[in-house]
Amino acid sequence: MPDRPDLSALLGSRICHDLISPIGAIGNGVELLMLDGGTPGPEIALIAESVGHANARIRFFRIAFGASTGDQRIGRPEVQSLLADLANGGRLAFDWDGPQDLPRREVKLAFLLIMCLETAMTHGGRIVIERGDSRWLIRGIGPKLRIEPDLWEVLSNTAARHQVTAAQVHFALVPDALSCLGRNLGVEMRDGEIRLTF
Repeated sequence: MPDRPDLSALLGSRICHDLISPIGAIGNGVELLMLDGGTPGPEIALIAESVGHANARIRFFRIAFGASTGDQRIGRPEVQSLLADLANGGRLAFDWDGPQDLPRREVKLAFLLIMCLETAMTHGGRIVIERGDSRWLIRGIGPKLRIEPDLWEVLSNTAARHQVTAAQVHFALVPDALSCLGRNLGVEMRDGEIRLTF
């Protein structure tokens, strides 16, 4: 009997797929307006910045929430480009260091964990992602971290009673992503830093 499809991941893929085209079309329209010869006003610049950020966020969500099979791969240049676009104009900076080519499922889990760090890094900072021969280390470094212990317990304790909100759904998805890879998560919290390993 075949495994039941991951309907939430398929839904994530479908939503991102359907949104990326119209957002790309808006971006193309803004570019045409800017090439029209006149001096673009602040409104056009604001629209262009917003479209660029929305595009990067949807591409990020497509990997974090979308479907992935065991044999799918993703290249380092694509990930680095996506994170650079995501950081543009934001409070967070990203350093991604790893092999040239990675299993998409591992990158999916890394992206979910990046979102967990974003939740704690309300004042911004830097997220450093390193992939060695077999293990990942993801560090969130910031001036002020907001840690909710009950929420972070969701990552490692399936019996955790914390009611996850829509803004925290990535925490609830991490245990399944870990199980899919046969990995365990290590969480270490220090002053101004969270270290995640898997």
